[in-house]
Amino acid sequence: MGNIEPIRIQIISIIVSLGFLLSIGRLVAKGRLRAEYSVIWIILSLILVLFSFWRSGLEFFAKLLGVYYGINLAFAVAIFAIFIYLLHLSIVASKLYEQNKALAQEMALLKEKLNERKKYE
Repeated sequence: MGNIEPIRIQIISIIVSLGFLLSIGRLVAKGRLRAEYSVIWIILSLILVLFSFWRSGLEFFAKLLGVYYGINLAFAVAIFAIFIYLLHLSIVASKLYEQNKALAQEMALLKEKLNERKKYE
């Protein structure tokens, strides 16, 4: 992989990041991804596009923050972002669990009332 020219890698990364951005847009347009969840993916793909065009940008931010290698900064930020997003999804899943539980209880009560009415008819 050392034989690949840096410009070729940059072109590939630009194509991949723009393709990812377009695929997020298609998922939103088709209704497969809600707009509220697409915001984070759009921001991340725009960051990928930015660093695809600005090759030294990652090293610039790494030096600015005192990190020795730019890729280490990228991995640290990615891991932190994944943890934050997983926490958000856990909160959403917990909320949905409680809503499903309340809905099932309400359905059971309505079903019981309906059965009582049928007895007296």
